[in-house]
Amino acid sequence: LATNVAETSLTGPRIGFVIDSGEARISRYSVRSKVQRMPIERIAQASADQRMGRCGREGPGLCIRLYAEEDYAARPRFTDPEIQRTHLAAVVLQMASLGLGAVEAFPFIDPPERHLINDGYTTLFELGGVDAQRGLTRLGERLAQLSVDPRLARMLIAAHDEGALAELLPIAAALALQDPRERPPDAQGAADKAHAAFAEPGSDFISLLHLWRFWQAQRRALSQSQLRKVAAQHYLSFVRMREWADLHGQLRAQARELGLTINERAAAHANVHRALLAGLLANVARHEGKGTYQSTRNRQVHIFPGSPVAQKPPKWLMAAEISETSRLFARTVAAIDRAWVERLAVHLLKRSYRNARWQPKS
Repeated sequence: LATNVAETSLTGPRIGFVIDSGEARISRYSVRSKVQRMPIERIAQASADQRMGRCGREGPGLCIRLYAEEDYAARPRFTDPEIQRTHLAAVVLQMASLGLGAVEAFPFIDPPERHLINDGYTTLFELGGVDAQRGLTRLGERLAQLSVDPRLARMLIAAHDEGALAELLPIAAALALQDPRERPPDAQGAADKAHAAFAEPGSDFISLLHLWRFWQAQRRALSQSQLRKVAAQHYLSFVRMREWADLHGQLRAQARELGLTINERAAAHANVHRALLAGLLANVARHEGKGTYQSTRNRQVHIFPGSPVAQKPPKWLMAAEISETSRLFARTVAAIDRAWVERLAVHLLKRSYRNARWQPKS
């Protein structure tokens, strides 16, 4: 049964038949809602041809397409280029730091639309990376020197100020990669029980930190073969855990080159969360009751059901990601203090005053 994986150049042995539904989840960024969506869409002809090719690698094969030939002929030849359907803050930041001129005038092979470029600048302004005239700031220059998304880079620089860089380095590295925790369909209960050992009430970010510390302790004590067994026992991807460690090492080296101080004493959770919030101002939300949260840009979101935070919803929270599948979910969340938002987003706040009254004694 063909999925997106079948569109790669992999050769699966002994595959003689392929069933192609003609659909796939395609990642698309919505400028209006600031959400990375994963809608189910019809695949392009090139993707369908790749899926068909999996059954003829070693000999004759048969591909059964669950859609009409006329439907295939009416589809676009190729999938939209990723630069035309993704968030461009990182691209805009790097181009500004390299002095490549206006992004709008750059000769892209597949140029992104203007509203995507404007949205990239908006995100960088929220982070303090550019000023109101879209000029690169001193903070923006530092953000560009870290090889992660600008929002994650902003967290790391804020962590230096909060004395929590040692905690933020593994968290930021985890947020930049695919979640290493696995939840196979035939063992979901066992996986949830294994992962619950690392859970922190009120913060999925601290849960990641607990997992990191556990894994580091195991790495120091065990051989590679023993470590693989530990990963399997705790439903962790050994490959992704290794990628996590590699990226952590890269970010640690880059932080030192930037002159950021890595704290030796453990930071309080409040310091860790304030540093995280510096990069997640666009993803704060207030509880409206019955599990519904009112987020920025008038988005109605819900905590992802797999999060321990959903068991006791906080009044205010921040989310590493707001994505749309069956509904709008806030993923990797933590409770926050509203006062932190007011302090960190002072350049974004708009104040209004109502029902003004005159008091003679004042």
